[in-house]
Amino acid sequence: MEDLQLFLLNKLFVTSLFYVRYVDNIALALQLIFPSTVHITKGIAYDMLKPWLGNGLLTSTDKQWFHDRKLIGPTFHFSILDQFAVILSEKAEILTKCFEKKMRDNPGKAINIFPFIVNATLDIICETAMGVDVHAQEVVNKYTSTVHQASTLIMDRMIQPWYWIDWLYYLLPAGKQFKSTLDILHGFTKKVISKKKIERRSQNTKLENEDNEFNIGKRKRKAFLDLLLDQNEKDDTPLTDDELRAQVDTFMFEGHDTTAVAITWTLFLLGNNLEHQEKVHEELEEIFGDSEVPASVKELSQLKYLERVIKETLRIFPSVPLIMRELEEDVKIDHYTLLKGTSVTLAILLTHRNPAVWPDPLKFDPDRFLPENSQNRNPYAYIPFSAGPRNCIGQRFALLEEKTVLTAILRKWRVKSVKTIDTIEYGGSLILRPVDEVFIHFTPKK
Repeated sequence: MEDLQLFLLNKLFVTSLFYVRYVDNIALALQLIFPSTVHITKGIAYDMLKPWLGNGLLTSTDKQWFHDRKLIGPTFHFSILDQFAVILSEKAEILTKCFEKKMRDNPGKAINIFPFIVNATLDIICETAMGVDVHAQEVVNKYTSTVHQASTLIMDRMIQPWYWIDWLYYLLPAGKQFKSTLDILHGFTKKVISKKKIERRSQNTKLENEDNEFNIGKRKRKAFLDLLLDQNEKDDTPLTDDELRAQVDTFMFEGHDTTAVAITWTLFLLGNNLEHQEKVHEELEEIFGDSEVPASVKELSQLKYLERVIKETLRIFPSVPLIMRELEEDVKIDHYTLLKGTSVTLAILLTHRNPAVWPDPLKFDPDRFLPENSQNRNPYAYIPFSAGPRNCIGQRFALLEEKTVLTAILRKWRVKSVKTIDTIEYGGSLILRPVDEVFIHFTPKK
């Protein structure tokens, strides 16, 4: 019976994908679902994230989602994000040193940038989300390697439907391995939350050295977990420890791979479009001159061309290429009616590459995002962070991180891609990851 139910659900999934893909105006179809406060339940594929993320903000729905979104929202306020700028700059500087070492060890050779950038974004999210310095770029430790492993296992499971049946999956080697990774990840997050609570109760910014494996409490800056605990103490229905763990694990999952692929694809596209890259360098020279001081938030806000470059990258390579929702009511789209209970796939990648809206869609042209070129565009024609009430709560943080890391790299080097957009392979399920190695040549600017 479970196999039959799974088969029927998959048939609904495929059918809805066909409908939303071929309606006359994709953006108008998305406009019916994204702004809705009714159709906020994620599709069945997201159930595979729940063993790790529980009912965190990505996977929850109904009253719990509304409550949690309201609770967590203030922790992502732009004014609060300024305090993370120092952490972003520190981790970006470590990344440039890692590239420099790789170049010294392999002079003249192109570098596969993606693993380096994934480690940098994992470094960033660990310290900003939990206040934990894991040194992901410098050493391999159990937690960071397990995060990579869990993400890979989830992606593998999503593209193999026979793994969707829980009892079968957990009998197989992949399922047993996944359960083992969850024990490590949940154990670590629970330990951090427990220590943070002890720290808050004692009003002590340091923990005992002998039990301070990752320098928890070493710095006075607050992490998202600290801010979340602040909000939680003021809430009428505070989150339990398991619910807090689910939210922190959600930050970890959503906060490193998505920004890593965005930074990687930006460098890749700039390395294929040298005339646009030169404009970025001209803007960097104008703002920073010969200074080697890390970029401030104010300086980053002045990088308008780089901002358009990032936007155009996210148009061609949206970090999350599709989003799944389960309809709570019948929805009429163009000539079709999608029935209540149908799982629909909202294809962001197809929307961003719709030639009716974006002429020559694979051409890299940051000027598409000049104000005069954007004013008459349907707001749902460009949705790299989703849209409506379930839009990405961390989008401002993500853009600040991407600007910081890209600026640190491009102030030092010019980049040239080995592969082109026609020859590079990419895919995945929830994240638009490169399948191929992304080799880049670095040339010092000085």
